[in-house]
Amino acid sequence: MTVRELREALAGLPDDMLVVMSRDAEGNGYSPLVETSESMYVAETTWSGEVYPTPEDIADDEQLGEDDEAPGDAVRVVTLWPVN
Repeated sequence: MTVRELREALAGLPDDMLVVMSRDAEGNGYSPLVETSESMYVAETTWSGEVYPTPEDIADDEQLGEDDEAPGDAVRVVTLWPVN
């Protein structure tokens, strides 16, 4: 899903409606959405992958360095973080 598709899906819904995320595609648990961020993403399969800090995050955080950089094939994504 892209940001455009997400906006279209949310269009017309009340601004104060809670967003709840499923833990997995089978619905084995749910949690409210607590935060969003930009990340770098590398797919390992068609349904799973790894996220890394953005180059800006690495530049702004003294605790992050070259070892935290995403591989060259990473793409910038919006990451949704659940409470649990």
